[in-house]
Amino acid sequence: MKRRDLLKGTLAAGAAMAIPARLFAQVNPTATRDAKLMAIARDELARVGSHIWRRDIVGIADFGLHSAERRFHFVDLENERVASYHVSHGSGSDSEHDGWLKRYSNIEGSEASSRGAYMTRSWYKGKYGTSIRLDGLDPTNSNALPRAIVMHQANYATPEHVARFGRLGRSNGCFAMGPEQFDRALIDLSGGRLLLAGSYGIAEGGSRIAPPVAQYDLLRNAHGATVERASPPPV
Repeated sequence: MKRRDLLKGTLAAGAAMAIPARLFAQVNPTATRDAKLMAIARDELARVGSHIWRRDIVGIADFGLHSAERRFHFVDLENERVASYHVSHGSGSDSEHDGWLKRYSNIEGSEASSRGAYMTRSWYKGKYGTSIRLDGLDPTNSNALPRAIVMHQANYATPEHVARFGRLGRSNGCFAMGPEQFDRALIDLSGGRLLLAGSYGIAEGGSRIAPPVAQYDLLRNAHGATVERASPPPV
């Protein structure tokens, strides 16, 4: 075989190998986003260590996105796939009710969402039916249990609500999902798994975006007064 023919064959083989990758990128534009979410899940599992009992699936609530977006991600690390749904934030995080989270808080009575890592616990019957208790693992969400911050279903957290109002309704700081979507959380996320909440701002195509509003942590100072502090950007 001539050297010219050999080079042609090699180039043709290389082009053939490149085609499936391009086709996959066209069919699955969320591949870059999913890779970033899986990296966050693995890093946070390593950080919290033995606090988490089951490490196959991680939930990530990306409050850097508008509530109309599917911003709650079930990150299946064993099968390397992601499923995304809607999730509400707290009314204390969005008093303007425009769908953007502006404030995180760990303060009782704030009705705001808290950022940080949680461990999911057992089911219980509450105001919204079967719900999932949560343990806050960080100083920013350590009051999750006394504040009764849980995962539950709600009709104001459905795709139909978004279609009608352009945004979800608000919780009292809990992770509220539509009834059908929450059924998946009961099976795939309860019982000692990791749930993360933060402003990651990872768009569907994989790019990082900044919310068009300032985001703050509401804190108590040494004198018991409520103060605001700019939330740190995601790592």
